[in-house]
Amino acid sequence: MDYAIQTEYSDPGVHAQLFDALPDDVAGIAAVVRNLVIHYRGGGIEFTGDRLAEIDHRWVEAMLTTDQKRNGTALAVPREPVDRIVGCCRDYTLLTVSALRHKGIPARSRIGFADYFRGGYNHDHVVVEYWNGDRWVMTDAQLDPSGDHPFDTQDMPRGPFLSAAEVWLGVRSGDLNADLFGIDPGSPISGGWFIRNYVHFQLAHLQGDELLLWDNWGTMTDTLDGADVELTDEIAALLVASDNGDETATKELTDRYQTSPDLRPTGRSYITSPTGAPHTWIELIRPAV
Repeated sequence: MDYAIQTEYSDPGVHAQLFDALPDDVAGIAAVVRNLVIHYRGGGIEFTGDRLAEIDHRWVEAMLTTDQKRNGTALAVPREPVDRIVGCCRDYTLLTVSALRHKGIPARSRIGFADYFRGGYNHDHVVVEYWNGDRWVMTDAQLDPSGDHPFDTQDMPRGPFLSAAEVWLGVRSGDLNADLFGIDPGSPISGGWFIRNYVHFQLAHLQGDELLLWDNWGTMTDTLDGADVELTDEIAALLVASDNGDETATKELTDRYQTSPDLRPTGRSYITSPTGAPHTWIELIRPAV
């Protein structure tokens, strides 16, 4: 797909003009996004009710509508943390990707696990990749580059962040311990089944369906019992090959995603939101603003 073109998820819609005034560089855009979003668990503020429900904004247009109703100013004007959009890593990334695409810079979201939030553990995470004219550059829009990080957050090496496909293949080969990957140490939302689901998220995001991290579809499960792990093996291998420049693998991924209802949401998702709302099927229809 053409990563310079907005998807239904990344399209700022009626708010597109707000991106015109943003910086033209990736670091500057990411800095503005950090002014717009606060992490629902890591931001130091406990949100409840309608504020916590902002984490279910799946469309960039909806995120910007919430911001503008609350703040009503240019995106670079400083917001107090409590006035920011409540979201997660996926939202920092998708807003950055949206702004980069608006500027004509090909960009996409990358699903995987990061080892730099807590020593000895790999938290589920979403980062930005953009095309600099020669290669895909990985950057973590959620991290302030002035912080104390053992790597360049604006041009991340492989290692601190691994794609879900890389992790899955590492677990399957016995090189990685699945118990060290998830949302938090000791959380039941971790391990092999969770890594497997994230391989399918990785594919969906790369195909332009930048879904919420609590969307569910196809053969995704909360256990490996009875799961089609062979399918995930195949998809993970193709994802890694595609990342390494194999155009045949890239085409096969696209073909399989478009033709298999097990690999993509077919108009609806079973949402298991951290808000505590009842788990339910919802239609993936972008609302009118």
